[in-house]
Amino acid sequence: MSHSTVPRSGAEAGTPVKTPAASADATGTREERGSGKLSLRLRFRRDRALILMTVPAIVLVLVFNYLPILGNVVAFQDYDPYISDNGIVSILHSPFVGMENFQRMFEDSAFWNAVQNTLVLFFVQLLLFFPIPILLALLINSVVRPRVRAVAQAVLYLPHFFSWVLVIAVFQQMFGGAGMLSQLLRQHGYDGLDIMTDPNTFPFLITAQSVWKDAGWGIIVFLAALASVPTDLYEAAAMDGAGRWRRMWHVTLPALRPVIALLLVLRVGDALTVGFEQILLQRDGVGTDAGEVLDTFVWWNGVRNQDFGYAAAAGLIKGVVSIGLVLAANKVAHLMGEQGVYKK
Repeated sequence: MSHSTVPRSGAEAGTPVKTPAASADATGTREERGSGKLSLRLRFRRDRALILMTVPAIVLVLVFNYLPILGNVVAFQDYDPYISDNGIVSILHSPFVGMENFQRMFEDSAFWNAVQNTLVLFFVQLLLFFPIPILLALLINSVVRPRVRAVAQAVLYLPHFFSWVLVIAVFQQMFGGAGMLSQLLRQHGYDGLDIMTDPNTFPFLITAQSVWKDAGWGIIVFLAALASVPTDLYEAAAMDGAGRWRRMWHVTLPALRPVIALLLVLRVGDALTVGFEQILLQRDGVGTDAGEVLDTFVWWNGVRNQDFGYAAAAGLIKGVVSIGLVLAANKVAHLMGEQGVYKK
């Protein structure tokens, strides 16, 4: 049976027929892709599913993080919450005092004492606490047997679920005036120790509590970074004659460097927040000279003394300084060749 040799039309052959609009869109897309840039419309069409998924999170952040920023106007007022049951009405009818709260704060020796204690605690924790999760992650990662590694990680991670009340109670039973250490010293003819109420050792006590409670939490981030290191790098270094320490120095630590830089930037930005609940529970035991930090200073003046404008001024200064610290630390990370919190 003979077949016709007459060619069929494009529609009959099943080939797509390009409309002028489709050709223009395809041409525009090819031109934009060739230039390495996509228009806002095309990017929205490409990522619309991801954008819709982030909308609830954006709404929550706006409502609970950014809208309350408007309440910082209280720092410039003699705010009285008892004017009305409505907080907004109270703000609108509270007298405006300008920079009076800030002037009081800069002349207050208690404020500068809180700043000094905050910075001392930050530097002690930065030197003694920040490197410990890195060292523990390297130690756990070097364990060959997976079961031993899992048990060690679980034991170190468990205290993270303890409340600060429980953590401080445990330390009180160990290092308090009637604790196990003091009783052991007295049994051997020595004077007992009460580390929990010693202002000189308070920064180290706070750091030790933070290490015991939260070091296991920090290990997770570094172990995840170590898991992404290709094993080929270790094998190549071993074939070149590198021992365990050289492999750790030239392979492991460079892989952790971006994560360390990012966490260090975030830690510097959080320098003025050194643990509100932890310190508030122990503030009276060591006295305000050693135990008062900015967070407890704001709480004491705002909640206990009902001086809301003064407390808001201190909190506002703390927030502005923290933002400056983040920007400065991120700039240093860029100079070191790391991305930091955001790219250049």
